[in-house]
Amino acid sequence: MARPMRIAMISEHASPLAAIGGVDAGGQNIYVSHVSQCLARAGHQVDVLTRRDSTHLAARVDMRPGVRVIHIEAGPPCHIPKEELLQHMPEFSRVTERLMRNSVPYDVVHAHFFMSGWVARRVQQHVGTPFVMTFHALGLVRQQHQQEADTFPRERVSIEHELVTHADALIPECPQDRADLVRLYGADPARMTMVPCGFDAQEFAPMRRATARGALGMASDEFVVLQLGRLVPRKGIDNVIRSIAELPRSIPVRLVVVGGESRNPEDDRSFEMRRLQQLASDIGIADRVTFVGHRDRFELRQYYAAADAFVTTPWYEPFGITPLEAMACGTPVIGSDVGGIKYSVQDDITGYLIPPRDPKALALKLATLWANPLKARAMGRAGLVRARKMFTWEQVATELTEVYGQARRRRPKRIAVPARLPLAPPATGAP
Repeated sequence: MARPMRIAMISEHASPLAAIGGVDAGGQNIYVSHVSQCLARAGHQVDVLTRRDSTHLAARVDMRPGVRVIHIEAGPPCHIPKEELLQHMPEFSRVTERLMRNSVPYDVVHAHFFMSGWVARRVQQHVGTPFVMTFHALGLVRQQHQQEADTFPRERVSIEHELVTHADALIPECPQDRADLVRLYGADPARMTMVPCGFDAQEFAPMRRATARGALGMASDEFVVLQLGRLVPRKGIDNVIRSIAELPRSIPVRLVVVGGESRNPEDDRSFEMRRLQQLASDIGIADRVTFVGHRDRFELRQYYAAADAFVTTPWYEPFGITPLEAMACGTPVIGSDVGGIKYSVQDDITGYLIPPRDPKALALKLATLWANPLKARAMGRAGLVRARKMFTWEQVATELTEVYGQARRRRPKRIAVPARLPLAPPATGAP
């Protein structure tokens, strides 16, 4: 084994502590949490630098031996939408640079998302520490699909271009991510190493469907379709609801939607929850759709295991962790033929790939699984094998360690000449 490294993870808006069950925890929180802990188990020391967004958070929190979360003072200690955080990155950078100058040197910085990358680039310039970059999502791809709904600052794309040029290594998460970096940002393929997302085999594993349904109070004779994840328009949950209306009433289908801002969906006043509930009512299938609300991560295995099929049909998806979790529970996956989903899901082997925004195509595949339960079970078994072979967090951490070592060897043993990065002027009153 290579010598242990001291690694700084920068994840400005996505704290690994939120992944323990917070309603705001998404894929980046989960990624940083699990990768950090796997690296620590392998003997490395990991500090995760994230913005302090509550007055109740201690300056430093030990997640486990070898992993510390360091809360950086940058902007007011309250929740701020990530679309509005760029103005606070100069302060985040100043605090981070001071911390790194006054501590034992880090071997490498792993930056997550473009704002963390902006900070890591400043550290590279002023402290000399190499950094590797995982974008998790790209501004130009988001603009293509979200158009006027994209509210990130216009400077995002120019910052991403700078990071592509100056990072010591780029880490695309799937073939589509790698292709987008080359096509849209002119990235050098020689400086890229693809490392996917993963799942935790201790959290997600098969269990008897009857046991899972009994625990959840689900009927044993329904064809259960599961949609699980954040309730945002780009996830295409309305497409899944519309697909249920395409199925004949002779199929006893039940769509279960897990996600939202509240554990009780009736308490969830978010626009998207109300929009989806209204859609189900308007097209006459409210009796076939159950909105469960938010659930903690330790509860998700039962939902995956209870389902006959897991469905995820976003417009685009940088990677997507939920298909891996479903596969790890032995459940076939029907997903959009986009982004990371078309890498993790093997069409007609572990599930099906379909066009996004095509409820008729989705309904056809759902009807196929309902009519062929033996094929569905075979797909579930194939997905389990694929997930365990290719997508565990332990394997992800091992591959990342190789990238970190390459970045250290590439970085000259000197401080780089400072270069200006584009950044919007701080808002009035901001540092």
